[in-house]
Amino acid sequence: SIIAQGPTKSSVRIRSGIQCDVRVVSGAEYPFALNYFTGSKEHNIEMRNRALEHGWTLNEYRLALLPPEPKTRKKRATKKIPKVRDEGELYRALGLDFIAPELRENCGEFEAAENHSLPRLIEAENLRGTFHCHTTASDGHNTLEEMAQAGQALGLEYLGIADHSRSSIQAHGLDKAKLRAQMAAIRRLNQTFDGFHLFAGVECDILRDGSLDFDDDTLDELDFVVVSIHSVFNLSEAEMTRRIISAISNRFVTILAHPTGRLLLQREPYDVDIPAVLEAAAETGTWVELNAAPKRLDLDWRWWPLAKEKGVKCVINPDAHRAERLQDLWFGIGIARKGWLTKSDVINCLPLDKMETELPRKRRP
Repeated sequence: SIIAQGPTKSSVRIRSGIQCDVRVVSGAEYPFALNYFTGSKEHNIEMRNRALEHGWTLNEYRLALLPPEPKTRKKRATKKIPKVRDEGELYRALGLDFIAPELRENCGEFEAAENHSLPRLIEAENLRGTFHCHTTASDGHNTLEEMAQAGQALGLEYLGIADHSRSSIQAHGLDKAKLRAQMAAIRRLNQTFDGFHLFAGVECDILRDGSLDFDDDTLDELDFVVVSIHSVFNLSEAEMTRRIISAISNRFVTILAHPTGRLLLQREPYDVDIPAVLEAAAETGTWVELNAAPKRLDLDWRWWPLAKEKGVKCVINPDAHRAERLQDLWFGIGIARKGWLTKSDVINCLPLDKMETELPRKRRP
């Protein structure tokens, strides 16, 4: 529905209920409008402050010279305004390297841009495979074969299957017999592939006391193990933190999934000491998931600079319950970029041969 309309701006509400504003600007105004409306507010304020240091005023339409001092009418000391045809030239005018849209939060990007030390952020084409995918064996909607076909269609080299474990009754979790049957099916399928591989895993529930839903002997049969919390969200921060750290201290655990349990617009994160969890992940060599499902995007982008500082590897997973949801990976790429992550920070940028070496690394004595 149309909320308002005019010659240069219209507002509509789309079917999902979200309001969208459409702006029409001239070619000369476009770089400024694009930069301004990309935001964030904090980034825009700092951009304006830096323009002032040059004797300019900056808004969503242009760079202009500051007017004379109001009392003395004396002209201010200013620099000549350079030609600005794109965002890169706008940043260069302010003495900065180009700042990627995902980093525009005034969280250190200006200092890095000034010092030519901005990271080369991960790109979608860097991703070589992914883990944490479900099938009809638990609560997924597609078969092993269909998930494999979808992964190959996206150009991935490998896909990790991780259906729910037995305690997730609501998700038709697998018992040991069903899990072993799935492992066998995956290994049979792998014999038919050329340049693609399925890894056999499980999404194993972390129980209330921090123990796991399967014993070590069972976990040892798998290529990888994802652990996560699906029940008892109301523990104290100390209890929840101990619970998670206990789980990831198990040498068969490869990945900690959706570490805060949040469901955006539905459920708040549970209380957990994320810095302590990241420290434990670094010590144990556990990979931490960036869950790319739009309802999760967990671990939040704000935590990834700390994770990176501690040496924790990120793994971008779609938590896909349908073949088409594998494409949620690209949301994960955006959040990884927002978290300042590079190709070397994200473990599933490794090609298949190197991933086969890395997966069992934590298990080795």
